Order: sequence, then C-alpha cells, then structure tokens
Amino acid sequence: MNISDWIQTIVWIALVLVLGVVEIFTLDFIFLMLAAGAAGGLIAALVGAPWWLSAIIAAAVALLLLAVVRPRLLTALGRGADPHQTGVRGLVGMPGTVAVAFTSTAPGQVRLANGETWSARIDLATPDRTPPLGTHVVVESIEGSTAVVRIQEKAAS
Repeated sequence: MNISDWIQTIVWIALVLVLGVVEIFTLDFIFLMLAAGAAGGLIAALVGAPWWLSAIIAAAVALLLLAVVRPRLLTALGRGADPHQTGVRGLVGMPGTVAVAFTSTAPGQVRLANGETWSARIDLATPDRTPPLGTHVVVESIEGSTAVVRIQEKAAS
C-alpha cells in the first residue's frame, strides 16, 4: 500500500464515521444509507480499486439503498406506530355530553369522553341550537379553543 491508498482509506473511514454520527442525530435513514455507500467505497478501496472507481461504487451503493431499502424500512417501521390521532385531531369524532347548557347568546361546555371539558358551540347545520344538559354530542371540529359539536342521533333499538 502506498501513501495515496492510505489517504483514500482514511478518507473513506472518516466519511463512514461522520455520516454515521449525523444519522444518529437525524434518524431519517438518509445518512445511514450514505454511510453504507461510503463503506462500499471503502471496501472497493481496500480491494485495490482506484479512487474514481471506489467513488462510483460508493455512489451506486448509496443510491441503491436510498431507492430500495430506505422506503421499505420506513414502511416497516411505520406499521408499529400508534394509529390513533393525538392532540386536537384526536378530538374530532369524539363523543361527549353537554356539561353547561347552551343558550341563544352564549356557547356552552361539553365534557368529552376523555374527561376534558371544552367550551363548545353547536354546528350550524344542527337545527336544535340549545340542547339541554346531558345531551350526547359528537365533536365535528376544533376552532381555536372551541369545540364545534353536533347532537348525536340516538341509536335505533
């Protein structure tokens, strides 16, 4: 091994390490695929390939991994994710009951199934604008800090 082979090897090792460290902080699998490509370039350099061939091999391996492995990896990791919506989006469709009566001039409050109490107004499409206490409602949307609710139809028995 001559000095240029040593330099090439050190550069590839440094590139693998730097890209690996960046991946630790980003966690998006892009830099991991680039580091694997650099490892391919390192292997090519250790076998005796010239620098330009090891660079082509590194690029080809990285592009192949980015195009084939990364999407499948992201899909596989997404399968175990919690399918439930969280935050405000998780409130849409949630049932509740009227806790503070609605009046024609003031909004009321609803207690949702998760235990939270929200100021609320009745959806404009609902004909009954002043439901009594205890009426079952469903959250249609959240506008700022107000839940827009509709009266839940009673289930047929």
